[in-house]
Amino acid sequence: MKIKPSLYYLGLSFFPISLLSLINIFYSFYFNYLNNINSYSFTLFLSLFLGLSFFYFGKKEKENINIYDQLFLIFLIYFLTSFFILIPFYFGGYQISFINAYFESISGLTGTGFTTFENITNIDSPLILWRSSSQWLGGFYFLIFLVLIFSNKQINFKMVDLSFNLEKKINFSSNLLNVTNRIFLIYLSLTSLIFSIFLISGIRLFDSLNLAMTVISSGGFLPTESLNDIIRNNFQSLFLCIAFLISMLNFYFLYNLLFERYNLNKHIEDLFLLILIFSFSIIFYFLSDFNLTSVFLNVLSSIGNSGISTEAVPQNFALYFLILTLFGGSVLSVTSGLKFLRIYILIKSFFIEIYRLVKPNLVINNKILFSDYKINSENVKISFLIFILFFLSLFILSSIMLVDFLNFENSFKLSILTLTNTVTSDIYGMQDIRFGELFTFSKISLIIFMVVAKVELLAILILIRKVFFKD
Repeated sequence: MKIKPSLYYLGLSFFPISLLSLINIFYSFYFNYLNNINSYSFTLFLSLFLGLSFFYFGKKEKENINIYDQLFLIFLIYFLTSFFILIPFYFGGYQISFINAYFESISGLTGTGFTTFENITNIDSPLILWRSSSQWLGGFYFLIFLVLIFSNKQINFKMVDLSFNLEKKINFSSNLLNVTNRIFLIYLSLTSLIFSIFLISGIRLFDSLNLAMTVISSGGFLPTESLNDIIRNNFQSLFLCIAFLISMLNFYFLYNLLFERYNLNKHIEDLFLLILIFSFSIIFYFLSDFNLTSVFLNVLSSIGNSGISTEAVPQNFALYFLILTLFGGSVLSVTSGLKFLRIYILIKSFFIEIYRLVKPNLVINNKILFSDYKINSENVKISFLIFILFFLSLFILSSIMLVDFLNFENSFKLSILTLTNTVTSDIYGMQDIRFGELFTFSKISLIIFMVVAKVELLAILILIRKVFFKD
């Protein structure tokens, strides 16, 4: 790995944390929360100092970074920026251990939403805002990774080329600032839109802001102990469903819809996702006693890998909603999961092979979702490999969790939720997991797999192959 250019980009990733720290300092001064202001000041100073140092140290060699350095950089950003985010948790006076503070910061940055805090109502407002903004920042970073790194043909396992992407053939080094600025403006606009509709629905200002940052990042941190403390009627639930749709569809969908810059037929993936969501909602509605809004919210929260919900579901439905977390949203969104496109490719390629065996001379339509893209052998291999690696990770993490105080069912459920970056909640019958009481080794394992789930295990295998099999 080339150290100097990597430090340059790592330094750039520290600056948003400085900005978030400054916002929290102003917030603490304005509302007279002065007890923990030193922790935000220290975070501001440290992130700004190291950010500027790394920036100037590697500035002259910023162009000299290849695709493998970029992949390694992703893991560095997740693991190192979390050390800045943990500072207010660790020094906030809540008697939280260092490993718990780091666990909390990784959980926020990856949008997973696991928390070691027992009672959210005992946390002061600046720290609640800090938790929510860590999710928002993680979603922002991930969108940059998708557009600038995972769009590269050399590492096409994210299949971003099969989804609409406004940025075509982008060079990482020369276009970083332009693309980052555009992503930031769209991401901030979508956050503001969600924040506004929450305010219109009657949710109080502070809860609207925190919930907006949670939803847009597909996160699981809440500013209250329960979502029922925020969402109090069907009207607010409906607005929350709209917010979930915004976060899980293609990042550029509303941008194209408003400015009509591109043909919306290119968003065929989003159309199929909507069909999938409405189909599951209708099925669960007729099979359960919930009203349609509640079912729709649970389906959206599960497929969108957030997991937050206003009410529990019957125990026999928990597994079905857990399976929905595997789908994830659009390829170009902040959601995790296996992704609908990969599942579609595997299923269709399976039937294509069956047809070829039965009728070898039959001309078969191998287009993906009726678009201009076609299923090729690379798509199938990557999809199949991702599935194998996912279930391998599931087996490993479940085995580790069994060593702790969890039974097999909870170990299995927790592993799936970790690998899809979805919070434990009433939907899956997992609301009683106390992460602060887990063994240290279990927490470290969850930390590693939360990041692996966001980036995907295949990225690590590509780096290992580069290091040990250079030829």
